[in-house]
Amino acid sequence: MTTPDPLAGWRSNPFFVLEVPTDATPADVERAGQRLLALLAVGSANAETYPTPLGPATRDAEKIRDALAALRDPAQRVLHELWANVAPADGPASGHSNAGPCAGPWEEAEHALGWSGLWAR
Repeated sequence: MTTPDPLAGWRSNPFFVLEVPTDATPADVERAGQRLLALLAVGSANAETYPTPLGPATRDAEKIRDALAALRDPAQRVLHELWANVAPADGPASGHSNAGPCAGPWEEAEHALGWSGLWAR
């Protein structure tokens, strides 16, 4: 019996699946989806995986169609934008390390809350 992946929903974020930024126009989203479907149809191995902040994931035509449908709905798109921006694509998944302060905007938040320097011990 396999253990369900608790982060599968985040890994399947439509922006990750289609490899488009959260500010992509609807036309850019459609183009990316159609390009990926075409690549899968010709058997391109490059189209079978995609990067996420949690590591690579696999995609198929159904996942691409689901991603396109989700991003066509404005209410779903907003939610997916929020989740896609939780962690930077080039940083650690949690955005935090016990070994030191957080990077980027989190440093400012730590400072604003008076938490800066707590991990410097």
